[in-house]
Amino acid sequence: MRTFDLTPLYRSAIGFDRLANMLESQRADAQPSYPPYNIELVSEDKYRIVMALAGFDRSEVEIIAERDSLQITGRKQKEDTQRTYLHRGIAARDFEQRFQLANHVKVTTASFDNGMLTIELVREVPEALKPRKIVIDGGDNVQVLEQRQAA
Repeated sequence: MRTFDLTPLYRSAIGFDRLANMLESQRADAQPSYPPYNIELVSEDKYRIVMALAGFDRSEVEIIAERDSLQITGRKQKEDTQRTYLHRGIAARDFEQRFQLANHVKVTTASFDNGMLTIELVREVPEALKPRKIVIDGGDNVQVLEQRQAA
């Protein structure tokens, strides 16, 4: 019997309801592990990405949100002085992290505090795309249904 580990999909897809489309394009070994990050479900249609960026300044981090992707890039400035480390546990190397966003997921805010980058996202489905209830033989009696997730 074969089993599939969908953990890599949850790490890079936020608000994505069609996981089957990503099975072909995502590979577990292609997911970078630096810098460490969390993806939180704040409420039904709100998400939060928190990245630990120790050693980075806000001027060294760039966030680009395109149609269906979010790219976070960190470019460390070169230091003028040469340092000799006895132990180097803080990996302050350049990185590029990409997240695939679902339809209608938008970045609302981003903040950088004490080495933690926090990005807030929200899914806003347009009124025209929400499911509607159509009453049989009711004429123009069409009602918009609210989507609820099973808890």
